[in-house]
Amino acid sequence: MAKAEKYRLAQIVERFGGEVLGNSRTQISQVATLESAAAGHISFLAQAKYRKLLAGTRAGAVILSKADAGLSALPRIVCDDPYLYFAKVSALFNPPQALKPGVHRTAVIERGTRIPASASIGAGAYIGRQVKLGKGVVIGPGCHIGDAVVLGAASHLHAHVIIYPGCRLGERALVHSGAVIGADGFGFAQEHGSWRKVPQLGKVLIGDDVEIGANTCIDRGALDDTVIEDGVKLDNLIQIGHNVRIGAHTAIAGCTGIAGSTRIGKRCMIGGGVGILGHLDIADRVTIHATALVTKSIRQAGTYGGYPAEDSRSWARRVAVLHHVDSLRERLRKIEQQRSLPEEKA
Repeated sequence: MAKAEKYRLAQIVERFGGEVLGNSRTQISQVATLESAAAGHISFLAQAKYRKLLAGTRAGAVILSKADAGLSALPRIVCDDPYLYFAKVSALFNPPQALKPGVHRTAVIERGTRIPASASIGAGAYIGRQVKLGKGVVIGPGCHIGDAVVLGAASHLHAHVIIYPGCRLGERALVHSGAVIGADGFGFAQEHGSWRKVPQLGKVLIGDDVEIGANTCIDRGALDDTVIEDGVKLDNLIQIGHNVRIGAHTAIAGCTGIAGSTRIGKRCMIGGGVGILGHLDIADRVTIHATALVTKSIRQAGTYGGYPAEDSRSWARRVAVLHHVDSLRERLRKIEQQRSLPEEKA
């Protein structure tokens, strides 16, 4: 195992910006949490609730906001966004593992597909006919790539990813194990009490810099295509129905389900376990709280939650009322009892 490279705080700031307070020659070899850090580690404080951990940390240095810069005497990097800065520093110390190009002897490559010399194809992978692979593509063990699929340069598929025929992934896509891209959408028509399948003729088109979590499923379109735009980040165990369109740089947490033909805007943030009904439109820059149920279109940017979902202020008012229902009911019971008592005789 290669020896971890060390960086002085001054070198880190030269690369990523910010300001060093304390000894700028402090050497760092890895990142860690405030609780688990030791000398040689750098940690960060991004939320006020963790300030109590700062005093006891054994980290060699910390990353702090300007507002928190005076809370520690440790060598520290002061910046505008400690969490973002930490992400950059973590990537510096933990670069992706370099894989050797080549095709494993057990991989199956059908006719009409050319493998770039820079590509890496794992054991037991299957690649269909007329597949187009960009430079530096990594296809992990056991992946199944259907006919006429396009994988952009530097895309990385972890083990056992399945991509159905005709789908397209842009450059630098990262797809985790068990994801299924391009399966049939849930399209059926009723006929005398039984179901007739509607052929799913569209594709899945995925932009650049998209990450797709483990066991997430993205259905192909029925007629038009399902589209995932540039920079979208999808967590594990997400279901995206046919003909859905997700705007650029939207992030969706795990166990969310999106029904067919819904359009989600750009730079939205959708919490875990959210349900979104079909044929809805969601505006750009919408935030939806975890476990909300979206039953109608959201036309304006803002924060929404609840069951069914509504703007956060209305939701908070309703929750506050619900918290007082028991006391209100008791007061009403007492009032009714008083009104039912016979009037005292004069």
